[in-house]
Amino acid sequence: MTRRGVAGSSRWAAGSSRSDGRGDEARRRYSAACVIVTQAAWFVYIVECADGTLYTGIASDVRRRVSAHNAGTGARYTRGRGPVRLVYVEDCPGRSAALRREHEIKKLPTRTKRGLVASTLTRGWE
Repeated sequence: MTRRGVAGSSRWAAGSSRSDGRGDEARRRYSAACVIVTQAAWFVYIVECADGTLYTGIASDVRRRVSAHNAGTGARYTRGRGPVRLVYVEDCPGRSAALRREHEIKKLPTRTKRGLVASTLTRGWE
């Protein structure tokens, strides 16, 4: 993992330490914070709109995102097509992986997407 500090600063440079001896402790706290941020769970989801169309998106909190779609504050596509119903959820290790998977799913034909939805259970997510 690469640590990045302020440009020109040696605060996080290898071998640097604070004059009071707390340099290692500060580096450990910084490293722990980076791990927490990078290991956040992201999900790819598909909702079915009231008109029968499917919308694919990503979120770190799927329930909140579906609520936003139903409240009319979600994606522009779903604003006039509510209420939406969650029909598919897939977890991904990170945001970039979720974005890649979302792109893959969006490229699929509608028939294949419906097959993907039919092959999974989303019980407990609603």
